[in-house]
Amino acid sequence: MSARNQAEPSPDSIARFNRRRLAAEEGARALADVERQAIDVRKNMARLRELRETKEAADAILRASLPVPSPKKRRSKLAR
Repeated sequence: MSARNQAEPSPDSIARFNRRRLAAEEGARALADVERQAIDVRKNMARLRELRETKEAADAILRASLPVPSPKKRRSKLAR
């Protein structure tokens, strides 16, 4: 190898370096995007869980405040 080859990278090596750099940048952006989406999903799940628990508590209070229906008496078949 001559001193020129060591001092100046070849066009192929420059292109290869640029492709690797761009792939690494895109990978980092993709990971950040996935993490952001996961955070958004967890926030939405927490919001929906809170709404469901609030509704269940309100339903339980409503059921407790209603009078208990008396069981209906069954007529026997022979009593007709």
